[in-house]
Amino acid sequence: MIPYLDVQHLTKSFGALTLFRDISFSIGEGQKVGLIAKNGTGKSTLLSILSGKEGYDEGSIVFRRDLKVGMLEQSPVFDPDESVLDACFNHQGEDEKVLKAKQVLTQLKIRDLSQRMGELSGGQQKRVALANVLLTEPDLLILDEPTNHLDLEMIEWLEGYMARGNRTLLMVTHDRFFLDRVCSLILELDDQSIYTYRGNYAYYLEKRQERIDNRRAEVARANNLYRTELEWMRRMPQARGHKARYREEAFYELEKVAKQRLEERQLRLKASNVYIGSKIFECQYISKKFDDVVILKDFYYNFSRFEKMGIVGNNGTGKSTFIKMLLGRVPVDDGRIVIGETVKFGYFSQEGLQFNEQQKVIDVVTTIADYVDLGSGKKLSASQLLQYFLFTPEQQYNYVYKLSGGERRKLYLCTVLMQNPNFLVLDEPTNDLDIVTLQILEEYLQDFPGCVIVVSHDRYFMDKVVDHLLVFRGQGNIKDFPGNYTQYREWASMEEFRDSRDYRESREPAKPSYRHDDRRRLSYKEKREMEQLEKDIAALEREKKQIEEALCGGTTSVDEITAMSKRLPVLNDELDEKSMRWLELSEVES
Repeated sequence: MIPYLDVQHLTKSFGALTLFRDISFSIGEGQKVGLIAKNGTGKSTLLSILSGKEGYDEGSIVFRRDLKVGMLEQSPVFDPDESVLDACFNHQGEDEKVLKAKQVLTQLKIRDLSQRMGELSGGQQKRVALANVLLTEPDLLILDEPTNHLDLEMIEWLEGYMARGNRTLLMVTHDRFFLDRVCSLILELDDQSIYTYRGNYAYYLEKRQERIDNRRAEVARANNLYRTELEWMRRMPQARGHKARYREEAFYELEKVAKQRLEERQLRLKASNVYIGSKIFECQYISKKFDDVVILKDFYYNFSRFEKMGIVGNNGTGKSTFIKMLLGRVPVDDGRIVIGETVKFGYFSQEGLQFNEQQKVIDVVTTIADYVDLGSGKKLSASQLLQYFLFTPEQQYNYVYKLSGGERRKLYLCTVLMQNPNFLVLDEPTNDLDIVTLQILEEYLQDFPGCVIVVSHDRYFMDKVVDHLLVFRGQGNIKDFPGNYTQYREWASMEEFRDSRDYRESREPAKPSYRHDDRRRLSYKEKREMEQLEKDIAALEREKKQIEEALCGGTTSVDEITAMSKRLPVLNDELDEKSMRWLELSEVES
């Protein structure tokens, strides 16, 4: 395997904050590498360092000579006056490359290639940037959250595109299906160090847990020994001999291990004080359209108590508009939405919360409430909620302007939950959240005793949380599906097959190969086939009888019994097949 990138002993700090220290890893030709880390621990910074846009303190980064690197940033910047096609700068006016650019942009739902970049939304600009980096055909692709702002159809197309061929890539993504199906090597940035797992996401989960269990056992052993050594340190006089000084130095190394903090959550957060009545909401034949784009047409739905619904569909089909209508933020054209009196919404929007940059994290949350009542006399303070979502006590007293993009989204989520709603409406909650936070949120929603609606393109997240789907297909066509996303895709695949030409042709009755008023005779070849079938059937029946007698005889070894047990069903299938064919030929002969 040809080495493309070699990173050795890399260290990066911002003031007193060290993101990573002395990390080393390498990427070879054809490897597809996923980078996983908690928000704020340096994922995007590491990618910026590799792309040459950010400096580092110590270490070395070596690319193969003449290697062509393509970088997709989390928030790309374009000239607002540039056209979409000009932004894909690699086409250079060549007809073949322009055609290729059009094909990729069309897959990513960018169709007006003359439109100015300044007229596109942030999500559309991210898609143009993704198209651009794919079109440059680099040797090494570095991608920061490539699935953000893509709908499910686009994600599945990109997944297939990345999985095919010998492409080499390093990417940060929260999409666990994407990681599982595309990546063959996982790098985890944790506690200022990097860990390598040579497998997909499922393999990473298994081996990561083993690492954590081993680390926990190591810290426990160090703590036991530390107590003994601490007693010795207190007893020993200051003037120590050589051996004593050696033991003293070993004590301080031991102390470092013993005082390591494993930030693993101890408990799942469960609330029992959420009450919601039997009347939730009812959409009474509502309609909505913008110009020629139909969002809903005479849509009726009665939402059930404790229902956890997912909403999926391509971009522009009206998913976000629907929940804004439910919340009263967008008016309906016809019909009405009736909300139950006990319903208290908690809304997490794509736009997010506009924070006061000079506020401290803890103050943002306590401005809403000091605690959440969990019921049974239990209360959860603002600080405890933040800690549950992985804000350390130190981070809680940081100013908002110091937070990463993912940490801001996480803080916004905490402000929604702090309102103690009984009906959560979450519009793309997984964007920019790290995988550990997604796991925490999944557990929270699974245990949540109220109602939930989630709009998301994260297939793994949807499978974990929802038990029911509304599928927005465009122009007011909405499919009500009783199941999660994977179950829906299996059903949809069957529907696509049933609508296909191959299926229709397989269901058509076979055209007779002869006229009904003619008596058909066996051909010479068919007569020879029938004779051979009689010999084969006789031989198979003899073999079957021998196996059955051996199995009942009591003198056969275990290995022989195993082999015979495997052979018997195969033999029966062969007998059935050849006997059926013999019958078909014998009917013609008669």
